This record gives sequence, structure tokens and C-alpha cells, in this order.
Amino acid sequence: MLSLLSLTLAGMVVGAAESSVPTTGREPQKPVLIVLTSHAVKGDTGQPTGVYLSEVTHPLAVFERAGLKVEFASIRGGEPPVDGLKLDDAVNARYWNDADFRAAIRETPSVDAVDPARYAAVLFAGGHGTMWDFADSPGVQRLARVVYESGGVVGAVCHGPAALVNVTLSDGRPLVEGKRVAAFTDEEERAVGLENVVPFLLASTLTARGATHVPAANWQAQVVSDGRLVTGQNPASATGVGEAMVAAITAARAAGR
Repeated sequence: MLSLLSLTLAGMVVGAAESSVPTTGREPQKPVLIVLTSHAVKGDTGQPTGVYLSEVTHPLAVFERAGLKVEFASIRGGEPPVDGLKLDDAVNARYWNDADFRAAIRETPSVDAVDPARYAAVLFAGGHGTMWDFADSPGVQRLARVVYESGGVVGAVCHGPAALVNVTLSDGRPLVEGKRVAAFTDEEERAVGLENVVPFLLASTLTARGATHVPAANWQAQVVSDGRLVTGQNPASATGVGEAMVAAITAARAAGR
């Protein structure tokens, strides 16, 4: 199943393939890193959470079709908790039943251990767990800053933009300042009854950092690209985030970044 995708596990490439992203006359295309939460419980509710599976698998399928190599990392390393294990979703089922994919997410390195300079792009996958361990992670902040300032693409979907709220560039400005973004909306958080459980409201916090939040109606797909920053509102946006990231990676490659 992973014939077009290169999943990297502990530094070893599995199923490498030639990329469809242009590489003519240049060094080989760098991989994409997908970052996963390690947080397993929604506050003090006792309710389980983790990375929302379709927010990994749906962009991953897009990257696979583009021939991009993909690696995984998580906040603490090891196997992340998984939420949204909906196997009536054909894309979820395809990857969940694939041994290479399961092995790749079972033994992830921590974000603190990866070298940001190795990546063409980083995608911060969502799931409510991200609200507890993305925003204040030095590894997350370093990844986003280095990839972005190196001319790479930074993407995030649903609650994944929690990774962006405390990222500052080398000049001290917030990464999202002056940028158009999408993220899980305050209204969607209220609709799922977790507005008083999460440590902050994501859309409001991004706005407070200087971003322009561009929402769609609850549960509708919404992808916003602002240069090399690509964000999506909810699980329905996951495929579109992957597609927009591939377009941004291709454009950055063509521009010689």
C-alpha cells in the first residue's frame, strides 16, 4: 500500500519512491514531518483523546499521491494516543490496517530530537490532545520557526494550529502575526461542550497573536493558505490541507527555497 510513500522509522527509509515534486537539477526533495500529540486525556474529565486519526491519514494520502517522503514525530516520542478511530472511513482503514504505517507511528522520535533543517514542511496534526502539549513545547516552536525561516511550509489542521500560538520568528514577531489562518473555531468548541475544558480557545488565541481568523460554518471544510502557512479548520479540512501543502511545497521548490 505504501509503494509511493516513504515512511521513515528510526532513521530507516521504508518503501522509498521517486517524488513527483519537481527536483530537476537540485538536491533531492526533503521529507515532510507530521507531528502528533502525546496527550491522552481531556483535562480533568477522564475522557480519552489523542491525535485525530483522519487528520493524519487524509493528508498522508495526499502526500503519498505526490510521492513525498513522510516522517513522524510526537511530543514525547513513542506511540501517540489515537482518537477518532473511525474505520468506516476508507482512508483510515487503509492505513490503520497497514503494518508499515502502524510501525511508523508506534516508535516516533520526540520533537526535541529531530533536526528541523531536514524537512521541506511540517504538518501539525490535530486532535484535542494538542491543546495541552503543542503550544508550550520548545521542540514544536523550534520546528515551526526553523522550517518557516528556511523557506519551508508550515501546516496545521483542526486543533493542530495550537502549535502556532507561541511560535515567534527570529525577530521576535509571532509567526501568525498578520497572517490569515483557519482553526477549530470557538463555536465548534462550544458545540462539542469543551469550551471550559480546553486550556484556551484556539481561534481567539490565534487572533490575540495578531492572526486574522477566517472561519467557515461549523464542521464545513475550510483551508486557508497564506504564503507558506497552510491551516485548516476541522477534520473535514484535512485532505484540503494536504493538497494546499503540496502546492506550497512545489511553489517553494520552484522558487529555489
